[in-house]
Amino acid sequence: MRRTVLLSLAPLVFIGAFSTTLFAAGKTAPVSGYKVVATFPHSTNSYTEGFFYLDGLFYEGTGLVGHSSVSVVQPATGEALQRRPLPEPYFGEGIVDWGPNIYEWTWTSHVCFVLDRFSLRLIKQFTYTGEGWGMTRDAREIITSDGTDTIRFRNPETFQETHHITVKDGGQPIDRLNELEYIKGEIFANVWHTDRIARISPRDGHVIGWIDLTGILPDNQRMDEESVLNGIAYDAQHDRIFVTGKRWPNVFEIKIVPKPKIK
Repeated sequence: MRRTVLLSLAPLVFIGAFSTTLFAAGKTAPVSGYKVVATFPHSTNSYTEGFFYLDGLFYEGTGLVGHSSVSVVQPATGEALQRRPLPEPYFGEGIVDWGPNIYEWTWTSHVCFVLDRFSLRLIKQFTYTGEGWGMTRDAREIITSDGTDTIRFRNPETFQETHHITVKDGGQPIDRLNELEYIKGEIFANVWHTDRIARISPRDGHVIGWIDLTGILPDNQRMDEESVLNGIAYDAQHDRIFVTGKRWPNVFEIKIVPKPKIK
């Protein structure tokens, strides 16, 4: 999730203490490349923390205190058709749809808001322990990340953890797991401050493969060092994958392709 330097020095300490390498020696998961199929507009005011696609629309949760919200966005225009802001001091994080509702949780406030998906009206809120980062779901449970190497599965009615997995590649833990999307039986996860997406087995947490999105948005189009890749959405009906990032000018529809070999 990643914070601006104005918020805290804690992220810098966190990065410095990060001992996991994404390129551990030994048998690691294969790396794929990407092909951009289509490009859509995206507001550079949107500090993207949660992202999903449903019924022809993008749903986006944004962060930063005083700027956090949930929006319903028309993909072709990037226009927000509906928007519900979060009041201070909340820092919005991942969002997920469950039935007629949307869950939106927060970074360190330990509060989750449940909204009516059609009106964005607040239905209820509840508390939980730990940090909130990404959220997605399968057919039975809500799936969450908290910036560590642990992914937790939760009962949608109680939000209580039912079980968890530890994410590893070649035996090495992979942390900084951020925004999530469930695609064809796999958990796709952004890894904070990288241009890579991990494809994770929900059964045991091993990394099935990586998607290297290096170059998808040139550095000179990123607002600052926190304008990182963070947003994965999936259109199951048409088998389309979308990616974006914090304050990026575009959403990209991509196809996963073999990574070109370096000669």
